Amino acid sequence: MVRWIELDGAVNVRDLGGLPTADGRVVQSSRLIRSDNLQDLSERDVRRLVDDLRVRAVADLRTGVEVSSEGPGPLAERPEVEIRHFSLFPESGQTTDAAAEDEPVVLPWQTQRRTERVQHRGASGVYLGYLDDRADSVLDTLRLIAQTDGATIVHCAAGKDRTGVVVAIALAEVGVQRDAIVADYARSAERIEGIFDRLRSTRTYAGDMANASADQHAPRAATIERLLDVLDTEYGGAPGWLRAHGWTEADAAALRAKLLEP
Repeated sequence: MVRWIELDGAVNVRDLGGLPTADGRVVQSSRLIRSDNLQDLSERDVRRLVDDLRVRAVADLRTGVEVSSEGPGPLAERPEVEIRHFSLFPESGQTTDAAAEDEPVVLPWQTQRRTERVQHRGASGVYLGYLDDRADSVLDTLRLIAQTDGATIVHCAAGKDRTGVVVAIALAEVGVQRDAIVADYARSAERIEGIFDRLRSTRTYAGDMANASADQHAPRAATIERLLDVLDTEYGGAPGWLRAHGWTEADAAALRAKLLEP
């Protein structure tokens, strides 16, 4: 059963509760929520997320350019919600000024050059680039999920690529069945038209979307399968990749305790 969360101001939002693990348990509801951009949430949306679903933390995977251009979203007005930014692209460490209103917003992936290791792998290569460039952000996001007393939302702009990778790593770490991870990743394709409509309506993403095809950018199961295959081959799986980058057994235990039914 897909736990879509229908909101006024976001279209690709779902609770990952109910996903099965290999040992027969399931992910608990209202623990991990994935989403597209949260800038347009209505007052009713905020009440639903914070009051009903007990959202207490947001892991925002957008870059500094995106965050500066979009400005603070409605959840920033709720003091009980901690918002953390964990870019999956290299960042200068300096605050990025928003472009003037009459200037196009230049997004990092429009100018970034990928290494030979990732550039010939298509979308899965882009995903591998996230892991090569910002392992710290992936681990920080998983630790935020594990340590939050309530639900954590993980989101980017569309909620399908950056969010899809980080969520897949989290689910693999706690033992969710691979076919369930892949199916969840691909499910964002059901909302791709709505996602693109939202992105095209903003100054931040309109230029990037000008010649983009929603169908061509829809997530496909084979893409995340290829990424998981690389992790299997090079690290023995996502858990091995995490441990190679500083994730501990204590981290793993905390994430399992947070996400899984006893």
